Amino acid sequence: MSTPHRAPDALRTQHTFCRICESLCGLEVDVRGNRVEAIRPDPEHVATRGFGCPKGLKQHHLFDSPDRLKWPMKRNGTRWERVSWEQALSEIGEKVRRIRGDHHPDAVAMYVGTAAGFGVLHPVFAQGFMTAVGSKSMYASATQDCSNKFAAARHVYGFPFTQPFPDLHHTQCLIIVGANPVVSKWSFLQVPNPSAHLKEMVARGAKLYVVDPRKTETAKVAGEHVSIEPGTDVFFYLSFLHELVARDRAGKPALNRSRVTQHMRGLEEALALAEPWSPERTAPVTGIPPETLRAMVAAYAEADGAALYSSTGVNMGGHGTLAFYIQEVINAVSGNLDRRGGTLVGKGVIDFPKFGAKNGTLMRNDRSRIGDFASVNDAYAGGILADEILTPGEKQVRALFVTGGNPLITMANSNRLRKAFQELELLVTLDILPNETGSVAHYMLPCTSPLERPDLPFIFPLMLGLQAKPYLQATRRVLEPEYEQRDEASIYLDLCRASGVNLFDSAIAQRFFENTARYHRRRERARGQAREGGTAPDGTPLNPVPPGIPQEAYLNGLLRLTRQKGFKKLLKHEHGVARPEHAPGSFLGQRVTTPDGKVDLAPEVLVKAVQNLEGAFAGLGERHPTRPFKLISKRHVKTHNSWTHNYEGFVTASFRTNYLYAHPDDLPRIGAEDGELVDVSSATGTVRLPLKALADLRPGTVALPHGWGHQHTGLSVARETKGVNVNILAADGVDGVDPLSGMVHLTGIPVSVKKADGPQAKTWSGLEVDAMVPIQAPKA
Repeated sequence: MSTPHRAPDALRTQHTFCRICESLCGLEVDVRGNRVEAIRPDPEHVATRGFGCPKGLKQHHLFDSPDRLKWPMKRNGTRWERVSWEQALSEIGEKVRRIRGDHHPDAVAMYVGTAAGFGVLHPVFAQGFMTAVGSKSMYASATQDCSNKFAAARHVYGFPFTQPFPDLHHTQCLIIVGANPVVSKWSFLQVPNPSAHLKEMVARGAKLYVVDPRKTETAKVAGEHVSIEPGTDVFFYLSFLHELVARDRAGKPALNRSRVTQHMRGLEEALALAEPWSPERTAPVTGIPPETLRAMVAAYAEADGAALYSSTGVNMGGHGTLAFYIQEVINAVSGNLDRRGGTLVGKGVIDFPKFGAKNGTLMRNDRSRIGDFASVNDAYAGGILADEILTPGEKQVRALFVTGGNPLITMANSNRLRKAFQELELLVTLDILPNETGSVAHYMLPCTSPLERPDLPFIFPLMLGLQAKPYLQATRRVLEPEYEQRDEASIYLDLCRASGVNLFDSAIAQRFFENTARYHRRRERARGQAREGGTAPDGTPLNPVPPGIPQEAYLNGLLRLTRQKGFKKLLKHEHGVARPEHAPGSFLGQRVTTPDGKVDLAPEVLVKAVQNLEGAFAGLGERHPTRPFKLISKRHVKTHNSWTHNYEGFVTASFRTNYLYAHPDDLPRIGAEDGELVDVSSATGTVRLPLKALADLRPGTVALPHGWGHQHTGLSVARETKGVNVNILAADGVDGVDPLSGMVHLTGIPVSVKKADGPQAKTWSGLEVDAMVPIQAPKA
């Protein structure tokens, strides 16, 4: 039977929300038949206020690509052939059984990408599969951009997901460090239309600073730009705390000692950490004049509610864990934590940190085989994944599932990682497109797009309340899958059965989910909606698709368990339904999950690490003798990590490559003119691309946008671009990993830049491109 489709001339408008980033903007989607004709911002949405970014409003073009994965694909040498779900699941399951039996459960690993996190069921069932396998070999994109925050929060607040955020609607002073929300949106906080929020702050008289090596789009919208040397953020924070203490000792109130005494511990130990780091001492390294820093501290201390906020520019800079730790100390000891206008701790539909701390969720104390690194959020450092694959041993990684991610573009030392992936006995990707990682996989399993699944807001807003304006919303799928794509939760359920294991290591759970999937199939069959073969709208024969889980029912169950409106009731609120506003004063003394219920301002492991910073500080005083430039990242409003370059509308004639941006004064040092090709070299590799002058940069700093380098891919538009993968320049391995967070150093990298002596290469790694030639399976 063919999958049913609405009449092609029936136009309908459905309200939903975007799920490609944290902003979750409310959308109006015009659909005719089973095709999106237009996407607009929802002007009546309770929180997102009629905002939508270019990527979100054009996302259907990315999902409608002719390159879209339509059915399971199996690689045979350098060619690809279409296989049925039955064959793919059976063969993958047999290999998992063999590897577990012959070696160790930890020989089966998983990498969870950012896209997996923007749905509710996907990451839950992915973890359920790994628990079923009995493997602790989990890796995640967080160790590229944010696990420093999780690592520090676990020590300071008792749970990694306890993440205070600025009270944007009431703050009188906001200092943004290493973040560019106008282009990248806010991180760890749902804030649509960041430009409007920033302008509103300034309009009500708030003081705003943007600390960054580049005068970013955010700094141009509002506030004062403060230029900083890349990779020195921790010393800026230490001097900030030093000056805050100095003001307090001088009789200018800056510390809230009574609040600290009541709700925190370790004050004197924490304050002592800042004593050696006066603004005068750090200025030659950070590049921030002492008078500028003192003016910022004064504005912060005198404001009726102030906040320091940081994101990836700090996280990826080498000392991101310590920088974030000192930031949280400053917000806490100044009395701004849990205060109106300061930083707040949201509350989701349940008290998730309390639940997690009680049950040990995301709190395992595992150690990696290579490097003996602690896991963060139950995941190991991505920077050692290549070593775990290439180093012999009982727990050597031999099979890898990549779910909602593209590590060959996003992870450090991508060339080495690609070679490691080619040594795997089994590599399976779950994705919507045949990306770079898929090009070396053994199987590519086709998944539904965000528009093809029902959903609730993902874990950060749903369970943690990380929203500037709290609300709740449900969405049904906007489109029906037209081919053999499936939701990831159903795929992992079936992979468990094929591998001879039980989801969450529970036979009861496996039987329950399988039975509900079969019951759901019977209901689909009764409505004529079961995907049991037939033909696609374009006439392509379809193989049967196994029964899928009833996603709406599970989402409804989650809502009812947390005493919220049911899924169907939420659907009646098509613009979302407001939840109670954040309550200042509801965190300290009530929801801190450390053993004694107090914020720990001086965790031993973090204190010792700060005390050992002298050597790093001495090394920052002078530039590298052969790599004198500091490399940072940069993002364009039309790019989103690694997957928006496969739409012609986003890669126009002048935007078919990334560029190395440099200050005009540095061009003579480089020996190249604007537009000429240059070679950029680090300790791990070299890339070649065009040079572009940018006066917004700090001299001596160069910027290279990430997410490019698509020549090893089955993406017909993206593979014709010439951009290079910046992460070739980042070091991996034991020496490249931060022992506190598992993060690698992705910004502030010492590089040399010189005029190129040849053309821009077709490929970015020198490796042969795998042919992406699909072979049609026999007609179903």
